[in-house]
Amino acid sequence: MHDSSPSSDLQTSDLRPLGLYIQVPFCQTKCTYCNFYTGPFSRSLYDPYVLALCREISEYTALSRSSGFSSSLATSHSPLTTSSADTLYIGGGTPSLLDPAALARILEAVRCSLALSSSAEVTLEADPETISPERASAWLACGINRISLGSQSFNDAELRASGRLHRRDDICRANRTLRAAGFRNLSFDLIAGRPHQNASSWRDSLDQLLSLAPEHISIYMLEIDEGSRLGREVIAGGSRYSASALPDDDAIASFYEVACDLLARAGYDHYEISNWAVPGRRSLHNLKYWTRASYLGFGAGAHSFDGHVRWANAHDPAAYVASINSGRLPIEQHETLTPQQALDEELFLGLRLLDGINWHTLEQRYGVSLRARLESLAADGLILLDGPIARLAPSRLSVSNEVFASLLG
Repeated sequence: MHDSSPSSDLQTSDLRPLGLYIQVPFCQTKCTYCNFYTGPFSRSLYDPYVLALCREISEYTALSRSSGFSSSLATSHSPLTTSSADTLYIGGGTPSLLDPAALARILEAVRCSLALSSSAEVTLEADPETISPERASAWLACGINRISLGSQSFNDAELRASGRLHRRDDICRANRTLRAAGFRNLSFDLIAGRPHQNASSWRDSLDQLLSLAPEHISIYMLEIDEGSRLGREVIAGGSRYSASALPDDDAIASFYEVACDLLARAGYDHYEISNWAVPGRRSLHNLKYWTRASYLGFGAGAHSFDGHVRWANAHDPAAYVASINSGRLPIEQHETLTPQQALDEELFLGLRLLDGINWHTLEQRYGVSLRARLESLAADGLILLDGPIARLAPSRLSVSNEVFASLLG
């Protein structure tokens, strides 16, 4: 996987189809817990941003060379035209804010410049209040076949406290609209640990979610980040943004465990710490991140990975547009991974998957011994060992970061 590694260490990530990611950083409002470089930018930036995005997609190799950027995906024209991409994910931000015609132009730029499989999984992130029958039909017509709906909660007080614009009825209405338009692959999410959340409201959100029967469900545990408004208020010991109404860690862990139980009984396959799906509907795109497959990102703040190198575009949308218009990629971060970094990623990303990791394969790939470390974790009840397969212990899924810290420490 690295120049300093034996050639036999090259992973199948170099051979598997690419994943494509498109970042749209625009939101109607910024959630109190959000620390991403997204927000309510002026709508006057939408059209220039889409034009720059289409140019980055269609002229990617030339822009890379003029920027002096080195990566196997960036400098070689071959992978972009002969290696088929089988997933495309349009995220943000709230990309459903864009006019459907703008999304169609972006998809057309992808099809004209990259080898996107005709059967590719094409996902659009959408907020419930942005969905209308006209938009849903237009999305399906331009090739989007999966919607990731930012539902987050079915409790209006919780949604209001976090600065979300939609309400419980909007989620149900969006579900009906998407189904009527013909979407057969929907993903909904919930966040455990929101201000004002309690055992009763959490159970109600889960019951409401299951009544809508989405094909895919994500359950995230709220992380308080110092870069968010809520995080800064918590650190300061204040009460703004309902900081004093946050459930404690034990409550959040119990919410997660309740979700695991209910979703299992409803027939959902728990395939990743935060993700469940009905058979055949796992998120193919996100699986690329967890299995370290190659993916190429476009847009402000988009990240890419070629199996050796990780890089990212500048986060500021105006700076991104200016850079593309000047004929160069706005690369803000660039890192060539060492073999040790790659191994660490294999371990903590792979263990997020409930299928676990084949540690025998990793030992051979990286020329290391993992047995003593893994057996020690197993003795402490943090992981389970089944021959060459290591998995997180079911009781440790809600505190996985603690396990990863022990594993990599």
